[in-house]
Amino acid sequence: MSSLDARELEAFLALAEELHFGRAGERLYLSQSRISQLLRSLESRIGARLVERTSRRVRLTPLGEQFLAGLRPAFDSIVKTIDEARDKAQGVGGLLRIGFQGTANDQVVNAIALFQSRYPECATEVVEIPFSDPFGPVHRREVDTAVVLMPVQDGELVLGQVFSKQPQSLAVSTRHPFAKRTALDAEDLAACSLIGVHGAAPEYWRRARAPAATPGGLPIPTGPSVSTLQEGLALVQAGRGAMLLCHPTADYYGRRAVTFVPLTGLQDSFLALVWHRNHETARTRAFSQALAAVAVAG
Repeated sequence: MSSLDARELEAFLALAEELHFGRAGERLYLSQSRISQLLRSLESRIGARLVERTSRRVRLTPLGEQFLAGLRPAFDSIVKTIDEARDKAQGVGGLLRIGFQGTANDQVVNAIALFQSRYPECATEVVEIPFSDPFGPVHRREVDTAVVLMPVQDGELVLGQVFSKQPQSLAVSTRHPFAKRTALDAEDLAACSLIGVHGAAPEYWRRARAPAATPGGLPIPTGPSVSTLQEGLALVQAGRGAMLLCHPTADYYGRRAVTFVPLTGLQDSFLALVWHRNHETARTRAFSQALAAVAVAG
């Protein structure tokens, strides 16, 4: 059997997921022509076509589907084995990139301090990840682990420590009638437009930020969509709609033209630490343990 080429396999896996040569190339930082070249080489090695491509669409052949089903778990297992061996050789060292949305709250900051005191040989880097794409940076390996708003319904992600249970707040303009209220019920949301999130975030996650109906079934008007918290708060300030936020985020982003009113009747807000199932390392496990220790102590 001819020798395997890992780059050919990576190109096929990226193309099988994206079904687009350009996007597959972007994922691997390769040109579209290079992806095509790698695919042709793999198909020549196998002796049959794995992908059907026309001017309008790209799809896997039946053999390509079968090859993908067998290759994906085997390839992921190899990557995981290499990562685990490297971790054991290096210990908890190197660099840990921690993503966060909006702001790193006190528990995250304290967990980073505890982690650094336990593992001074491991550097940490804190990276703000897009509000509209909470899981993408983890999938693309731009960060090693990330603190994200719940819910998390992704089979490729490990759900680590869940923490920071907080009631939700409704951000409204100081000119909004709700701004004079000391508290709101979820059914009150039927009387305001909720600002949503657009971008790569999955539908279930975006719906949690801007539900379509109250718990009692009343429809909630749909407001404009944004990709960042700052954009959303600017629209709130302009009276274009209201925005559901967890209490720590409301405190951090407080501004004079926006009022944050406590809201009852919806599930409390939670944060969670997540990382990719196939990219787990000794560093991510150690940081999760540090976060758990801080959460218990707090």
